[in-house]
Amino acid sequence: MRPQILKKPHILSLCLFLLFFGFTGCKSTKTVTAGDSNLKLSAKQLIKENQKQAPEFKTLQSKLKITYSEGDKTQSHTVSYRMEKDKVLWMSATFGIIRAKITPQSVAFYNKLDNTYFEGDFKYFSKLLGTALDFEKVQNIILGEALFNLKDETYNVSVYEGKYVLQPKNQRELFEIFFLVNPSLFKVTSQQLSQMSEQRHLQIDYLAHQEVDKQVLPEHVKVIAVEGTKELIAELEFKSVSLNEDLRFPFKIPSGFKKIEL
Repeated sequence: MRPQILKKPHILSLCLFLLFFGFTGCKSTKTVTAGDSNLKLSAKQLIKENQKQAPEFKTLQSKLKITYSEGDKTQSHTVSYRMEKDKVLWMSATFGIIRAKITPQSVAFYNKLDNTYFEGDFKYFSKLLGTALDFEKVQNIILGEALFNLKDETYNVSVYEGKYVLQPKNQRELFEIFFLVNPSLFKVTSQQLSQMSEQRHLQIDYLAHQEVDKQVLPEHVKVIAVEGTKELIAELEFKSVSLNEDLRFPFKIPSGFKKIEL
């Protein structure tokens, strides 16, 4: 299950998109360790246990450290991250130099370093990832939930290296998808989407989980996007998370900025 595969402009655009993926830490945060494993569940039972663990909150905010690399180039940034569940995802770099906002209707960001902005929908990123993308799927990735609703299909279940592997009994025509599930937390630890005809692979690994106000959330996430011979790796480390506070999501594209056409 190792990735296979994004031309240069794709890598850059995906990098901007990956800035939305994340959160962590908190006043009442602790890393969740594995308990007793149960490797005898049916696919239906496993999906039921997984969905019991879905986090419930109204708002979330945190500091997010993003480290991404392409080839021998590596960059690291720390940003402020906020979300209102089911409504808005918001990110801002220091002094608002780069700011981004996703809603169910739109994707937008601007960059004061080069006076550019993007304002559109999910169509470009859907094409980039090889699957229809919307707000719910992005939110699911951030919260460590399965990209697709597991109740919508019938799955086969197997065990690989001490973890459950879920895969649809009938894989989609355009791509294949797999979910690895922790047998004690019943949380997704990896989701992998492969589009072999386009030599593309997206892999999202949840390397650690944490408990925040009795909610189990991702703590350390690794995203690998591969296309052809190009590979982008993003590491997300989440710090100072707090839940259910009153938050604002200021966003206004400065006048005179040039629109990016993706």
